[in-house]
This record gives sequence, C-alpha cells and structure tokens, in this order.
Amino acid sequence: MKKLFTLLFFAFTAIAASAQHPVLVTAQWLNEHKSDPNLVVLQVSFMKYEYDQTHIPGAQFLWPESLAPNSPYGSYNAPDIKKATEVVRGFGINNDSHIVIYYVRNELPAAARMFLTLEHFGLGGKVSMLNGGMDAWKKDGFATNAEVPAVKKGNVKLTAGNLLVDKEYVLKTLKSDNAKVVDARLQRFYDGEPTGNPRDGHIAGAGNIPYTELTDASNMLKADAELEKYFQPVASKDKELVAYCFIGQTASVVYLAGRELGYSMKLYDGSMQEWSRLENLPMETTKK
Repeated sequence: MKKLFTLLFFAFTAIAASAQHPVLVTAQWLNEHKSDPNLVVLQVSFMKYEYDQTHIPGAQFLWPESLAPNSPYGSYNAPDIKKATEVVRGFGINNDSHIVIYYVRNELPAAARMFLTLEHFGLGGKVSMLNGGMDAWKKDGFATNAEVPAVKKGNVKLTAGNLLVDKEYVLKTLKSDNAKVVDARLQRFYDGEPTGNPRDGHIAGAGNIPYTELTDASNMLKADAELEKYFQPVASKDKELVAYCFIGQTASVVYLAGRELGYSMKLYDGSMQEWSRLENLPMETTKK
C-alpha cells in the first residue's frame, strides 16, 4: 500500500508540474495567488521609469530588448538560446515556475512579444498575461510599491523553439491548405496605404486581423466570443496561423489572442520590414 501511495504521489506531482496555466489571468486572480511559491511576475515596458516609481508587489522588470534585440537585418529578433537562458534565469525562473507578465498603459504589444518569446523557448503553458495590465490592477484597488525583490537565480532549461519563423516558412505556408498567413496591421496598410516601406500592400494571399481591433478602451483583450469574430472569417481552428506586422511586435497581440482562443500560432519575425525589401517575395494590394 505504501508503494502505491508513493507512486500516486509522484504521478500527481508530474501532472501538476505539467499543468497548462491559462493564457490570460485577471487582477483578482493575481492578487489571490501573489504569494504562490512558484509565481514569477514580470512588468514589461519600453522604459523603466514606471517600474522604478511603482509596480505590483514582487514584480521584476523585463526590458523588451533583452529578449528581442535589434540587428542590422531587422528589429525585434529572437535572441540566441544561451543569451535567453541567462536573462530568464536571472528572474529566478525554474522549470516549475508560473510566469505572469503585465504591461503599463497601452504597451500590450511589447508584453505580448515577451509572452511569445518565452513560449518560443519551450515555456508554453507556463506563461500568462495579466489582462488589462497595471491599469486593471490599480482599477481593482490592489496595492503597489517601489520595492525591488531579492531574487535567487533560477535553473530553468530552455529549448530551441519554432514559433518565430522566417520568410521561407511563410512561403511554404502560402502554399499550404493547413495554414494561413495573417497581417496584423490596420486594414488601410493591408490595403496598400503607403507606410514608408519599399513596397506597400500585404503578403500575397494573407488575411487581415488588425491587432487594434482585439482590445477594448481599457487595453484589455476582448472576450473570447468577440475575438472569434475576427479570427473565424480568416481561418478555422484546424489551421495554423502565421501572423506578421511591421517589425514583429504588434502581431504578437494577434498571437496572444489566437492562443487564448486555442489556435496554433506562429509569428513571422522579419515581417514587412524584411518582406517588402526583397523583390522576389510576393505582395499585393486590395483593389477598391
């Protein structure tokens, strides 16, 4: 009997460790779980001023460029796995950690890119987004402070991911019946309004899910039923969606929303910054 209990204990522990955390959490949920021993809370914002002034108690600051560096061939690239491991372990993240990301004001795209990057490196199901970010936390009346937590270096093991894809993958997707390329930019840019890129319009054959349509006035992702109205006309859930935008940032909001709805999602990292510069890659405009 003792052996049976031991086996059941380890089986339960394994199941608990592999549990998939929700894509979105509420401020109420985070307040109730803020003392969970495996919880790691990260504030994402373009600059650190807001974090220095006040933040969710226990939160650490994640600068977007630390996990999405620029290069001579484009903005917002995936870091190499060695660098990513160094950054992520610095937050005290272990293999059993539950990471909750939040954002300030309207900076959801940057936070969503960090969500995607962590999933790209094998942490899918271990990362959640605080829907509404800091504004939702304050609106619900929860406390903030300016204390910087002391953190012990983590031991998480990252794996090389396949969620950030290149132009060759996009070309292959355009020929597939099982996947769809999606432009996350505003419809007017999708249609062909000049943007300053070498070529205007969209990737030939791509659908359009404007990322700005997926959030409400409070910068929260809309309810699932509302999100479905944007996704269903583009592709069914049995198809993989490959999102892109200008530089690979705002399309991360489409990635996040798609994950919330249960779609298989990827992101074309080069986006229009790269695609529009390579004349051999197909583009088109929407005729009026």
